[in-house]
Amino acid sequence: MALDFSYRAKQAGHQVKHFIRPDLKTEHIGKGLVDVVREFQPHMFWADVVFCSDNMKYLRELDVYRAEGVPIIGPSQETARWEQDRTYGIEILKKCGIDCPPYEEFSNYDKAIAYVKKRNTRLVSKPSGSDDKSLSYVAKTPADMVYMLERWKRNNKLKSEFILQDFIEGTEMGVGGWFGPHGFNAGWEENFEFKKLMDGDMGVATGEQGTVIRYVRRSKLARKVLEPLTDMLAAANYVGDVDVNCIIDDRGNPWPLEFTMRPGWPTFNIEQELRQGDPVEWLAMLAEGQDARNILMDTIAIGVVLSIPDYPYSHLTRKEVLGVPIYGLTPRLQEHVHFCEVMQGKAPVDRNGVVVEEPIPVTAGDYVMVVSATGQTVYDAKQTAYRRLKRLMLPNSPMYRTDIGDRLSQQLPKIQSHGFAMGMEFSTDPAP
Repeated sequence: MALDFSYRAKQAGHQVKHFIRPDLKTEHIGKGLVDVVREFQPHMFWADVVFCSDNMKYLRELDVYRAEGVPIIGPSQETARWEQDRTYGIEILKKCGIDCPPYEEFSNYDKAIAYVKKRNTRLVSKPSGSDDKSLSYVAKTPADMVYMLERWKRNNKLKSEFILQDFIEGTEMGVGGWFGPHGFNAGWEENFEFKKLMDGDMGVATGEQGTVIRYVRRSKLARKVLEPLTDMLAAANYVGDVDVNCIIDDRGNPWPLEFTMRPGWPTFNIEQELRQGDPVEWLAMLAEGQDARNILMDTIAIGVVLSIPDYPYSHLTRKEVLGVPIYGLTPRLQEHVHFCEVMQGKAPVDRNGVVVEEPIPVTAGDYVMVVSATGQTVYDAKQTAYRRLKRLMLPNSPMYRTDIGDRLSQQLPKIQSHGFAMGMEFSTDPAP
């Protein structure tokens, strides 16, 4: 996910070492684009700043380096637990005076099934830790939740605890901020995620297929669910991005669902549309306790994920996803294209009517890139993003959702009636 950030840092003149753990899925990512290294330890004291893209690995080692003064942007073992251990994260929120949806934790499917039957209400299942994300499920009725629990039991899916949480009807909205020794940077990042593979929020959950974001100086949601965390974040010596995803119910109550204690993806890529100046120095300043104030406020940014088959299952089907050429890139368009699973390779290109083989960016996996744009309204940003997507061509059936942002036409008026996302417009034209 962080390849785009490394590439932009290199283009800005910085020396960059991009560590990615080598395996069959990742071994080609970034080759020829950045200096990919297979060990991060030799470079820790060389670096002016270390940026962590995730919170699943190497946390113990990073805590040791952090204690020795290495400026690390990213979570510790403690703060990563806020996201990975859902029960622990909920208790953190409660300690800070933030109300959370009722829940129960289980390590036994039979007890969970009995709980669902007893409650006889709509529930949501969520795994803890790094368990299979397919264990996340939003039930429509108690009956289909019981079916899913019985199915997971038959397939021996249980690896650790999971929770059953009361379903909250409403609008999903997240809010994030960058935190350092000085507290939160100015600017709250309000975001709306589109998590399913297909238009209309159909198909499998993939993490995110696209996101709408903006930075604002004042945010009611931040005041409710982020600002109360300030003392806990300071006590944990956290430096990095913290986001709380919520459901705002029909009475205007925000209910936090989960932490993200790391950069969000593709959110961090989309943020590059709103950051001014050097792509890296603001992070070094954050680690030192300074706010670079380099954010473009009150402008909407949108990003759309472009993938190729058999996404999101290529790691299972083993379909060939390497070396597919990415045609249509120009220097101007490149500013708005964020490489993910990409490398430099050779492919046939047309030069003045003659087909020759040249080095160009090619795919290094099925999650290829994010294409982004900005606008004063959601509709304007969306239209620009999709115009840019149509300028790209991959000869392997590229896929992306075509409705990123659309549901906000109905959702924004609902939450704005309660004081959230104020000033954000879907369109100034009644027609869209």
